[in-house]
Amino acid sequence: MKTRESALRKTLARVAPGTELRTGLERILRGRTGALIVLGFDRSVESLCSGGFDIDTGFTPTKLRELAKMDGAIVCDRDATRILKAGVQLMPDAAITTQESGTRHRSAERTAKQTGVPVISVSASMSVITIYKDEHRYAIEGSQAIMARANQALQTLEHYSNRLEQVLGSLSALEIEAAVTARDVALTLQRMEMVRRISEEISWYVLELGADGRLISLQLEELTAGTGPGPDVVLRDYLPEATDSAAVEASLEALSQLSPAELIDLQRVAAAAGLTGPQGNLETDLHPHGYRLLEGIKSMPGAVAKRLVAQFDGLQSLMAANLEDLMSVEGIGEQRARTVRESLSRMAETSLLDRFM
Repeated sequence: MKTRESALRKTLARVAPGTELRTGLERILRGRTGALIVLGFDRSVESLCSGGFDIDTGFTPTKLRELAKMDGAIVCDRDATRILKAGVQLMPDAAITTQESGTRHRSAERTAKQTGVPVISVSASMSVITIYKDEHRYAIEGSQAIMARANQALQTLEHYSNRLEQVLGSLSALEIEAAVTARDVALTLQRMEMVRRISEEISWYVLELGADGRLISLQLEELTAGTGPGPDVVLRDYLPEATDSAAVEASLEALSQLSPAELIDLQRVAAAAGLTGPQGNLETDLHPHGYRLLEGIKSMPGAVAKRLVAQFDGLQSLMAANLEDLMSVEGIGEQRARTVRESLSRMAETSLLDRFM
């Protein structure tokens, strides 16, 4: 699924505002002629082509617009740098299922499914650009409508990010007090997943907006920068120490598959993350290994953090360790031991002050 979405993203980037292909498509829309454009030419595409003209000329928006006046499809190379054929009749397998009703759209969807090549359909009557890629169907909207939704999404992301920052601060204080429950960790993962989803939605808007989306992209970067360790580090902190990276990935995938209604249910979140069973108690006490706070220490190699976690029995023991205890760990000299000790102490003071002020 991720590979298919990645392919769709690449196709969206090709038709984003500012590209020659998008300029050509908009000219077709204004001319109300409609078009059927295949982005790629290989044996599978060639086998579906009947009639038409071999052109093999450099791509320009004007040429695309003029060729769209003829009946039949236009075949370009994958990157839309050359127009290879025009006036082509596409003859995909009629047995391929399609939900479309118009002849042009049915041919586009079936061709995309049969060949795996992106196909663009421009509706003359509805003034809509639709992209078909494998099983995906994506209707391109005007920049103004997308920009309005992107700005609304940015406001939502700002709210979610502020809330996540508060939740992370609360989790840090609870970790220092040794008072963390499954509910607290599930709430943190829930907020992280919400931020991830809204960020992903905005990234699609940026992709669709192309050159018009630079300001939205900068705002997205600002809101997502400096959010600290991701959900993978939180999971490593609370899942059993023997848990491997594959199990962490499985938990992340399970969280991403939760529906919006399920994501609101903290018990579902905890179960998906592997913190509790399906009917587990959210008030169960949990004890962090210390990965998340160690990740907050600059210049702390992952291998050294892993050895620290293995040496000490949980975050509380790690915070109670003196310089000699820390220096007994391989890769920890006096300077690094002082850095770890001072950084953890500073984190504890800051978290507790933020919590009670």
